[in-house]
Amino acid sequence: MEEENKVKLHGMWASTYSLRVEIALRLKGIPYEYIEEDLSNKSQLLLKYNPVHKKVPVLVHNGKSIAESYIILEYIDETWNSDPRILPEDPYERAKVRFWASYIQQQLFEGLSRVVTSRGEAQEKALEEVFERLKVFEGGMKEYLQEGASFTNGESLGLVDILMVVTFGPYKAHEEVLGFKMLDPERNPLLFSWVAAMKEHPVVKEVDPPHDKLVELLQFIKSTSHARSH
Repeated sequence: MEEENKVKLHGMWASTYSLRVEIALRLKGIPYEYIEEDLSNKSQLLLKYNPVHKKVPVLVHNGKSIAESYIILEYIDETWNSDPRILPEDPYERAKVRFWASYIQQQLFEGLSRVVTSRGEAQEKALEEVFERLKVFEGGMKEYLQEGASFTNGESLGLVDILMVVTFGPYKAHEEVLGFKMLDPERNPLLFSWVAAMKEHPVVKEVDPPHDKLVELLQFIKSTSHARSH
């Protein structure tokens, strides 16, 4: 067991990709050493462990490195395959979870990034797209839950829960910086109550970035992206 405990995570406090992995490690009760990376001055270890993308997160397990958050999450679930499971055992259920996980990443997270980094008409268009995609997702989740399925494994969180809470958990910071509600209880009642409930999960609370620091970072990203677009 001693060998299995040699786990290190290179991450960055506000990176949703890093936070996904931290939540998974803590849910599984895996002891790990966390190494905070300065992304403007990346460590030699990070460059060594992830020479292709040179990004966080990187998981190092017994000296072997794994990059890309989605791949890391699957690796964690397969290596420490006791409960709680992050992905369902059943192949069909697993496929459905992967489908919606992909939707969150490609449609919602990337759309949200465009809203933060654009302005004027481009921002309005990006926002409309995100609202439309959230509507589709809300409908998909209602149908999924009516089938009696649940992303949460009892008290624990599954893959879709993890992706959703790190993407939309900071909705109050988004609102403060952008001036509009990204996740609205009237427009998306199911998603709003789901994210609000997950934010109360003890593991999510442990890794949740401080609101003020997030606001500061979002304002910085917004201002630098606007400066670049002139």
